[in-house]
Amino acid sequence: MQPSEDAVRLDKWLWAARFYKTRRLAVVAITSGKVSVNDERPKPARTIKTNDLLLIKQGPHQLAVRILGLADKRGPAKVAQTLYEETADSIARGKKLSLQLKTAAQQVAFDRKKPDQRNRDLSRKSKRGE
Repeated sequence: MQPSEDAVRLDKWLWAARFYKTRRLAVVAITSGKVSVNDERPKPARTIKTNDLLLIKQGPHQLAVRILGLADKRGPAKVAQTLYEETADSIARGKKLSLQLKTAAQQVAFDRKKPDQRNRDLSRKSKRGE
């Protein structure tokens, strides 16, 4: 992955920085509004430069990253991690959300028993609309 000095397309950079597995997934995320550049909704071919601020929504997480380097080719993950820096506010939000998701998962109680004959019959009746 040779970092270039010029501006790079947003979809190529997201792919090279390993936020998305394919360029097509990066394009879909950009067009669906899950990525913004400097608080603007971009197109996939938008050129980005160093020090641009990206907001990337991935599931319940929202990452705010500042671009440190440019690349249009995908390379090793260690090199890709040097292309950006996550902001301190984004890291704090991520930790808080992670803690909330963990505590929510612990509070959910699952019935681990196999249903008996009566419960299976009730389930079948409710599915048929009886």
